Amino acid sequence: MAMTNGRRILLLFLAHWGLPKEIGGQQPGARLNGVVIDKSTGAPVAEAVVVELSGGRSVITDSTGAFRFDRLPMGIVRVIVRAKGFPSEPLIVALARSEVMDRRVELDSSAAGIASKVAAATSSRMDPRAGQVLPKVSVEATPSLGPRFANFERRRATGAGHYVTREEIEKNGFSSLQDIARTMRGVTVECGGGLGCFIRMVRAPMRCLPEYIVDDNVDNSFGPGIPVRDIEALEVYTGPTDVPGEYAGRNAGCGVVVIWTRSGPAKRRKG
Repeated sequence: MAMTNGRRILLLFLAHWGLPKEIGGQQPGARLNGVVIDKSTGAPVAEAVVVELSGGRSVITDSTGAFRFDRLPMGIVRVIVRAKGFPSEPLIVALARSEVMDRRVELDSSAAGIASKVAAATSSRMDPRAGQVLPKVSVEATPSLGPRFANFERRRATGAGHYVTREEIEKNGFSSLQDIARTMRGVTVECGGGLGCFIRMVRAPMRCLPEYIVDDNVDNSFGPGIPVRDIEALEVYTGPTDVPGEYAGRNAGCGVVVIWTRSGPAKRRKG
């Protein structure tokens, strides 16, 4: 059947106008232009790798830190920027169809040292053949005062109360027991009334003075005025919550001051 002129014209019209056209066989995509700089110095970062995560494509920055990513899909696009000597930096953009977007990416060289240590530690934990990388820890050994002070050392290890040694007394130039007490939290020194100065715990009731233990013996007459030159070690407990069990029944509510002297307790005579 012969085709009429009218039908031929209609087919030509549909072929030319009714079908969508493509450029180069593909729909035009969005484009991301960017520049990568060092946050610390402001200098461009050359040869940084910019990776589009969904498709795995990548581009590399030029000497000015610039890059161009063509044919990106519309919607949320996730990119990560990597460069030697820098922690990686993620970038998330929302692109419209055929949109051209400009972005500035800052990599922080000052954080590179921290990041490399974290990466090394993580790598060691993942690789069973590698030794575990642990952070450096400063360890200071506390010198022992000798066998006579075993109980002092035991209580000091608990961290409850205040502890001072002869070395610290000399280092700080303390001239009296009250001078030492003034440096302690929860302890106050009250003076006046013709009675001189005396130590009182902040949490203790008024006129409630601490118990003094000198070389493991109760001595409330000598303890408060003991010369600082005679003190080898000192323990101060400010209330019942930190007083150790061996002193709990000795007026613990007013606090306890334990003094260790250089000479120690007098030796008992035999017979």
